Amino acid sequence: MQGIAYWIDQRAQNTPNRIAIITEEQQLTYKEMGQKVNQFARFLQQECGVDAGVRVGILAQNSLSYVLLLFAIAKLGGIAVPLNIRLTANELTYQLEDSGTKVLFTQHEFQPVIEQLETKVSLRQIIRMDHKKHVFDEEARDRSATAIEASFENAINLLSSEPLIYEKMNAKDPYLICYTSGTTGRPKGAVLTQENMFWNAIHNLTSLDITSSDRSIVLLPLFHIGGIGLFAFPTLFAGGSIVIVGRFHPDKALEMIQQYQVTIVMGVPAIHDALRRSQLFSTTDLSSVRWFYNGGAPCPHELILYYQDRGLPFGQGFGLTETSPTVCMLSVEDARHKVGSIGKPVLFCEIRLVDEHDQEVPNGEVGELAIKGPHVMKEYWNLPNETAKAMRNGWFYTGDLARRDEEGFLYIAGRRKEMIISGGENIYPLEVEQVIGSLPEVAEVAVVGVADEKWGEVAKAFVVIKESATLTEEILRQECQMKIAKYKIPKYFVFLAELPRNATGKINKTALQRIGSNH
Repeated sequence: MQGIAYWIDQRAQNTPNRIAIITEEQQLTYKEMGQKVNQFARFLQQECGVDAGVRVGILAQNSLSYVLLLFAIAKLGGIAVPLNIRLTANELTYQLEDSGTKVLFTQHEFQPVIEQLETKVSLRQIIRMDHKKHVFDEEARDRSATAIEASFENAINLLSSEPLIYEKMNAKDPYLICYTSGTTGRPKGAVLTQENMFWNAIHNLTSLDITSSDRSIVLLPLFHIGGIGLFAFPTLFAGGSIVIVGRFHPDKALEMIQQYQVTIVMGVPAIHDALRRSQLFSTTDLSSVRWFYNGGAPCPHELILYYQDRGLPFGQGFGLTETSPTVCMLSVEDARHKVGSIGKPVLFCEIRLVDEHDQEVPNGEVGELAIKGPHVMKEYWNLPNETAKAMRNGWFYTGDLARRDEEGFLYIAGRRKEMIISGGENIYPLEVEQVIGSLPEVAEVAVVGVADEKWGEVAKAFVVIKESATLTEEILRQECQMKIAKYKIPKYFVFLAELPRNATGKINKTALQRIGSNH
């Protein structure tokens, strides 16, 4: 199978003048995009030594360069490691070291974090896409004046834009390492291939009828698989146009939707809520939009109806990092009378709901969601035991619990792994518990998710303090701020004399959630 860069090469030949990418500053045709991807690929080869299998980190806001870089890495058979810009230096250090990343592309605004990373991680090169390129080696660390500096854009433009054919690319080899929080408290790197990306594109084209006439706005961050797979890559696969927004702001997003006649708007509930709360929402011409789509977290019924009652088509989907991500789609037609459903499996995706004995459960009963298809990840990076647990006999066992109704519509019933989804971001309680529990004053801690009107869910921490010790909420927040991303920090802290336990002596988180809803 050809790799994803082949899509752009073919479009550059067949529809060279069709618009591929739109930003506030410029527009690129498919011919121009193809030329830029070739220049980026040569830069990776000549300046960074990127070859098949080399990991390239990206710590950046959504931008034109981000998209071009993803396709250039693919053309060389390299492995992109998109990094969450909300993470702390400590969290990024783990992901960079675990993935073996040596080349990091970033932007000026992340310089404070980069300065911390330079003391923690052995990065061969740090390239600032919006200004300068810095090449560090061990000698340059001691003699910073010898670091090479050159305008990144100028360096790119000096390189040939002629077609670059790279024989080492294999669509079945790793292409993306997307880190998703793990139940062990350490993030797991889901390894996705270019072939996975192809099948995800097929799934979205067949589910949403995406064509070359569509324009998708990229509001989700490209460091999440949702930003890449919903619907940036599928739209480019179809020969349509993508509109790239940097840092999300609802007013700017609405202006761009109207200005560029966007047809597909994908977001998490927090994004859709922010759009409708904008003062511009009522006056923005949204007649071009044929799909508002929600993913990342369940969408409140009230929010769905708000859009639908205004004649705006609003559908939902379900996916996972490990599945590239699309698994299910709920059409606009079904969204109103199947509220709460994640829809039905996409075309080439098989689903089973199984009990603890791996036997399928009947309709109406809850079972673990298992998935099979060409979009399922290759493995967890450097975690053979975790891979073996999750992938058995060709099936990926998600840890999510779901039920199926008589019409075949699926509903998520819970999360076996206790994951909290806050504004589309995944939070695993154990990671937060480990941070809080590291304080010497803390005897016990448990973190659960509680409902939140704005974010869907937020974390709530229940803390037991050691006898004779003193501890305040402010100290807990400060500790969290130093060690974990802002969105992971509990919104609420509750001090208890003891944590409730079940008959086996384990902390009863169900009881805590009941406390959480009333506290």
